Amino acid sequence: MRSDKIDYGIIGDDMQVVQVYLDPGETVIAEAGALIWMDDGIKTETKSGDGSKVQNGFFDKIKDIGTRVLSGESLFITHFTNVGVGKKKIVFGAGYPGKIKTLNLGALPDNKFIAQRGAFLSAAKGTSLGVEVVKDIGGGFFGGEGFVLQKIEGDGTAFIHAGGNVI
Repeated sequence: MRSDKIDYGIIGDDMQVVQVYLDPGETVIAEAGALIWMDDGIKTETKSGDGSKVQNGFFDKIKDIGTRVLSGESLFITHFTNVGVGKKKIVFGAGYPGKIKTLNLGALPDNKFIAQRGAFLSAAKGTSLGVEVVKDIGGGFFGGEGFVLQKIEGDGTAFIHAGGNVI
């Protein structure tokens, strides 16, 4: 795993946004609908995968799409790459009030974070998005989150959004 190293800043209070600054050639991935605005010179591509691994064919793409559907995300993920000269800015946010939190995945146990479905906002390219299945029947039924949670893995920076205030 080697994620792109991105610079960023989070601004706002109840409707926060994350500003990501991309050096030439750097890429950030984001959930569909998370883009607020971006500088000229940033190329967008919609892909079936997160770019963390090589897809060797049709069945790998179908597997990635199925995983995204199970984790509560859209079928495809958008890749934003700085193809211009100099540092470029791109801004992401959610469609409802809440807080954006930064995850330094490389500092977490097993380099992964488990979140509620729909929490992922954006991350440095190289971050893997998947599912985590709740093994506890009681937790799946009565825990409020269901049996399938979102798994964010890697060694770079990722951003999640949670509605309301985060403690």
